[in-house]
Amino acid sequence: MLDDEELLSLAEEIKAKGQYNPIMLDTNGRLLDGRNRLKACEIAGVEPRFATYEGPDPADFALQINIRRRNLTKGQVAMVTARNCSATEQDGRSAGERSARSIAERTGVSLGRIGQALTVLRHAPDLVDQVVSGAVGLDEAYKAAREAKAQADSVENQLARLRSEDPELADRVVEGDLSLPAAWAERKERAEEEIRRRKVATHFLCEVVPPLAQARGTDTVALYDPQFMLTGRAITGEVIEQAMAALTEMAQAWRKRDAA
Repeated sequence: MLDDEELLSLAEEIKAKGQYNPIMLDTNGRLLDGRNRLKACEIAGVEPRFATYEGPDPADFALQINIRRRNLTKGQVAMVTARNCSATEQDGRSAGERSARSIAERTGVSLGRIGQALTVLRHAPDLVDQVVSGAVGLDEAYKAAREAKAQADSVENQLARLRSEDPELADRVVEGDLSLPAAWAERKERAEEEIRRRKVATHFLCEVVPPLAQARGTDTVALYDPQFMLTGRAITGEVIEQAMAALTEMAQAWRKRDAA
């Protein structure tokens, strides 16, 4: 679109001299060319004049008209072309008609420049209009798009790693309940807590199990005397059964760990 001053100038010209070129529509009534003329007619209070393009490729018609009419740099043409590729890639045309190579041949822009423009379109879409208008060069926009892509790839890799380590936290990030840095901070806290619990459990078992093993085959059990027991640690039949169950669980866990 023209800026406000240019639009007003066009509106005054149309009001004084009339609309020279029609506003082009496709057979479905979609605007192909003439956005500025349409807006200028509205400003001038003039009934716009339309025409219908009935050729085989409305999108290509619009592309060619806009490229030839304006004094565009190769970067601007590449950006307009890339945007056209994106807008028409699902319109039913053949792969050959949609290909960047085919459009490059028709517009005279190199495949490399169109590739750069496509990268901007995908990874820095907020810069597309600025490139088309000439406010930002394609090279500058492409550099920003590559940085954005690298950052996005890094985020995806971090999220994939987080999902492998803690799916619940990864789901919260995807749902927007937690930022990725916050999720990793929580993951670190959880990992540190897990290490602490493992240390406590290991120290406890190392204190309890080896003495039990040493008591096997000795008269330690027969020498047990309740009058000398430690406060709160009486050994009863129920305690022995629970201890045996705990040892069975340990043996099962050890076998699974060794099998893995």
